[in-house]
Amino acid sequence: MSSLDTLIAKFEKFPGIGARQARRFAFHILTMPKEDTAELAQLITTLHDSVTECNLCHRYFAQNGTRSGVCTICADTLRDRTKLLIVERDSDIPPLERSGVYDGLYFVLGGTIPLLNTNATQKLRGGGLKQTVSERLPEGLSEIILAFSVNPDGENTERYVRTLLAEVLEGHTITISHLGRGLSTGSELEYADPETLRNALKNRQ
Repeated sequence: MSSLDTLIAKFEKFPGIGARQARRFAFHILTMPKEDTAELAQLITTLHDSVTECNLCHRYFAQNGTRSGVCTICADTLRDRTKLLIVERDSDIPPLERSGVYDGLYFVLGGTIPLLNTNATQKLRGGGLKQTVSERLPEGLSEIILAFSVNPDGENTERYVRTLLAEVLEGHTITISHLGRGLSTGSELEYADPETLRNALKNRQ
């Protein structure tokens, strides 16, 4: 296999990227000046050194010289700590932040659970979520918002999370809500526009 074929195969492993798009990416790189491809390669090589995973919400963030292990959202004392919004992946957080409606904290679950794949729970941060909720309860946590994609996998993941947290929340008056009307069936948070997300958050139930 040539280096070009190997690169195409690597791109095909990216989420949502098919064979045709992968080939377009690879051939575009061939048209780039060598200094640009060198810069791209350098950025990829050093990415793990400049970006880290938050110890609390598990989203990726630029360290910017700090080694605290906590992102700016989790470290912000002005955020509403009575609310915890659970998303599938960290790329769901930027559009929610841009919506300007939500001011609480987040937790990145790490994916969804396909209906026909019961082993998928092993890849999720179920244990971490239970620990986070347990730690936030004494801090005044009063609402958990489930913000998953509006499709069968998202609905299956919502059922999993409700069951997972049932024991932790026993004896506590905690509201578990999910995004309301505004997101159409099949929608993914990452691609939703700010107005749609504002409506979905305002109409959560």
